[in-house]
Amino acid sequence: MGMPRYFMEMAYNGQNYHGWQIQPNAISVQEVINDALKKAIREEVNVVGAGRTDTGVHASYFVAHFDCEQAIEDTQFILHRLNRILRNDVVVYSLFLVDDEAHSRFGAVSRTYHYYIKPFKTPFFNDISYRPSFHIDVGKMNEAAYTLFEYTDFTSFSKLHTDTKTNNCKIMQAQWVDKDDMLVFVIKADRFLRNMVRAVVGTLLEVGRGKMTIEQFKEVIEAKNRSQAGTSVPPQALFLVDVEYSNELFQPIEKKPPVQVDL
Repeated sequence: MGMPRYFMEMAYNGQNYHGWQIQPNAISVQEVINDALKKAIREEVNVVGAGRTDTGVHASYFVAHFDCEQAIEDTQFILHRLNRILRNDVVVYSLFLVDDEAHSRFGAVSRTYHYYIKPFKTPFFNDISYRPSFHIDVGKMNEAAYTLFEYTDFTSFSKLHTDTKTNNCKIMQAQWVDKDDMLVFVIKADRFLRNMVRAVVGTLLEVGRGKMTIEQFKEVIEAKNRSQAGTSVPPQALFLVDVEYSNELFQPIEKKPPVQVDL
């Protein structure tokens, strides 16, 4: 038997953070969670996240785990203490013991992101959405999005010089949804590359504004060259909204996306 392992369901506003992963000279979500847990359970731990969101990207649903020397007797008490320590832009919804082989990152079978676009000027939602300065054809963007299912290698949408061994991903869902005056790009896959969703959205917008055809969009993917794709869209409109696991690993307790989108 290894050390006791705990899963946490949580959410965070990424505006003030340089992504999830600890950085040498910048504040990250992982760092503030580690620090808060150290104070809450009086033990130094290293939290492992379900993924690595980029600088400025949010997570309305995120899962992480950590190991500790001593079992936590009252998880609700520690959960309450943890949330009192954490800043207002990070919340932990649940804390529970799991099998010591359960892993928040490697055990995840899919992740889902939403990218929120406001088609018109508004004084609201500017910090969690993006407003393009041009008209877009949603039908064309959906046509292009559906072609993503034809491919597995998404090198063209990956940040350069990453430490990943493969740029292959299995896309399970990719579509634009019009919901309550908000245009939402929904994309679900087994894994994502760094900067991938923002690069995909930026390239789809090129199709939507008439600067790129569906065939040219496919050629971008086939080129396996980041310089062929469109500019990445701003990070503040991107949310990790779901991480799924097999039922044997654990059943989610909390899911609280900031904007509900019925699909």
